[in-house]
Amino acid sequence: MTSDLRLAWLLTRGSGLREWWRSGLTAVGAGLATGFALAAVAIASLEGQYTVGFGNGLLDQPGERSGVVLALALLLIPVLGFLGQCSRVGAVHRDRRLAALRLAGAAPAQVRRIAALEAGLACLAGSAAASLASALVVLEVWHRPPVTVWAGFALATVAVPVLGALVSALALRRVIASPLGRVRRVHTTPRPGRVFLGAAAVLTVLLLTGLASNGSGPLGSAQAPPTVFFAVLLTGSGAVWLCGASARLMGTFLAARTGRPAVLIAAERLRDDPWALARTHAAVLLVTIVGTGFVGVRQALLDTLDSPQQLAASRSFYTTGLDLTAAAIAVALLITLSALAVGTAESLATRRRGLAAQAAAGVPQAVLGRALLLETALPLAPALLPAGVGGMVIGTGYAGLAGSGSLPWAALLVPVGMYSACLLAAAASLPLLRRSVRPGELRYA
Repeated sequence: MTSDLRLAWLLTRGSGLREWWRSGLTAVGAGLATGFALAAVAIASLEGQYTVGFGNGLLDQPGERSGVVLALALLLIPVLGFLGQCSRVGAVHRDRRLAALRLAGAAPAQVRRIAALEAGLACLAGSAAASLASALVVLEVWHRPPVTVWAGFALATVAVPVLGALVSALALRRVIASPLGRVRRVHTTPRPGRVFLGAAAVLTVLLLTGLASNGSGPLGSAQAPPTVFFAVLLTGSGAVWLCGASARLMGTFLAARTGRPAVLIAAERLRDDPWALARTHAAVLLVTIVGTGFVGVRQALLDTLDSPQQLAASRSFYTTGLDLTAAAIAVALLITLSALAVGTAESLATRRRGLAAQAAAGVPQAVLGRALLLETALPLAPALLPAGVGGMVIGTGYAGLAGSGSLPWAALLVPVGMYSACLLAAAASLPLLRRSVRPGELRYA
């Protein structure tokens, strides 16, 4: 392990300017994860009732603080997915460096381990920078922070790079570096198996149990948060499965019936590896469900606040919570779209020899660009439909519990906005297409 770490450090130091953008993205993702973790640690260290000078009382009670900590912990999920996508991006010369390690006698598992340690070192740089900035903020706003805060800070600073390396190793588990072909090969992503179906069955049981035990109240029931959580996960699982299944069906149908070159290229890609796209779009579907449901919940809660019924807390208490939730969803959306753009770039890097062969055969670059966008647009449209419906059901159900008589029609705009944003994120990787179709890539075919 020591020799692998030394090699990873030497490779990181010897990286060119074209490699630093990937390391920079990894460091930014690690910095965000560390910031979320440190904020959760600082809030969780408050014991009992505590008067906080900001947030309009949202952080004064232990119950509200636990909800904020849970939200910060959930934000780690898209960040870790973003780190995994960054680790899969392989520039041309990075693949050749890995091939050189194979020629020097390194085993495939050792090559993947060195690549994961490279990501871990980039995560360490981002984590250290975020920890330093967070420590300065804590010293500025907190007169005497307890020892547990600093212990939690130290643990989070070390844990995030370790998690980043583990996520990178998991993302690279199906990547094989060929010593002679100087190329990465990625196996076809398998379809969801028994573990996926078992998890969906467990979520269904938990959701039905929560629905059966829920009571009603002016602002929802005590069991509503876990029930909504299970509903989001179950709906997201169904949407992910539908994304992969529809990609396979669309690829098979369009490949046999279309005459347009861009559609034909995209259909062959969907038919060959449909579940890879479902994996990439999983976070998009979850954010769509959460965003759609949140718009409905926000409208119902604001209607309740405007009603004559008197609430225990002031209006600013609830609106501050809504604003913080909206900010958290916006951050998750930004991270998810960044991961989608990075995943599209990774797909271009992986298929660069095939793209170069198509360009050499006379396929215009504009056709390849349209095919790349269709790979995102075709399977994502049918998957966003149940995601939007699931979020709408959550928002409408909460409106019924809160006694709001209006339906959250504005929530229907969320899936449309997500679809447009995903297409823009995929289009952001199109400038890399020109580099991927260079004839020089055919030398290694």
